[in-house]
Amino acid sequence: MTDLIAKTTLDQRIAAIVAPVIEDMGYELVRLRVMSGKTRTLQIMAEKPEGGIEVDDCAAISTAVSATLDVEDPIEDNYTLEVSSPGIDRPLTRLKDFDMWQGYEAKIETTELIDGRRRFKGNIAGTEDGEVLIEIEEGTIGLQFDWLSDAKLVLTDDLIRDVLKGRKDAGQVDETQFDEIQTIIDGDDEPPANTA
Repeated sequence: MTDLIAKTTLDQRIAAIVAPVIEDMGYELVRLRVMSGKTRTLQIMAEKPEGGIEVDDCAAISTAVSATLDVEDPIEDNYTLEVSSPGIDRPLTRLKDFDMWQGYEAKIETTELIDGRRRFKGNIAGTEDGEVLIEIEEGTIGLQFDWLSDAKLVLTDDLIRDVLKGRKDAGQVDETQFDEIQTIIDGDDEPPANTA
């Protein structure tokens, strides 16, 4: 396994079809899952190489991927296509994600028992020689990336604050929105008065 982008054989087959389409558009595939239910759902998470994605980007990816899937037809039944951003408490599906989100809290699960456990929660300490480093109570440990079955960021105030600050700096969130959200995170009772 080289990543956690696609898990099942069907997911991997579809990822092989859609990843080049998404990459040719200037985005990266973060995760792909075929979810079962009354109607199957093909869930695609994508982002720009530098991170982030807008609604218009998701619509463009959806249109391009739909056209390709209509030709390739890898899913026999009817299905709904959902294209979205990875979100703030995003899945960590590529080795580079653990370097990008170093210092933030994550939950990691492994396929096999490691020292009697499969679940680890702690701050990401980057990567080294194909291992994900995570700071747990016992100290910093290394987990081979190939051992991982699931990993995602934990939604914390620091994560929310830093992601929103990045969006503000990129002009995606205005100053008033940022201040209101910051007030909520800090636990103040009243949002700041709108001076605009």
